[in-house]
Amino acid sequence: MSGLFGDALVESAERISSRDEFTAFAKALADNLSCHPEEWQNATLPEFIRGLAGFVENMDGYYENVGADVNCKLPSWRVFADALLAARVYE
Repeated sequence: MSGLFGDALVESAERISSRDEFTAFAKALADNLSCHPEEWQNATLPEFIRGLAGFVENMDGYYENVGADVNCKLPSWRVFADALLAARVYE
């Protein structure tokens, strides 16, 4: 999964269904920050954590808006990946 950027990174998050896939995604996300920092609005740890908290607080609305059938009360590996991905840019 390394070297992913843009839409490919987003699409990879949507396909995550296991811990191993999530682990690979998390590593690809770290590589993405190193190789494509222009894709990150929240590139510092404090900004990233605030973005993560903001997305998690509002993720029910996000999934409703995109028409995804996701149980936010019992998050999956995909939800964890989506949260990390969103934290890059979420205000």
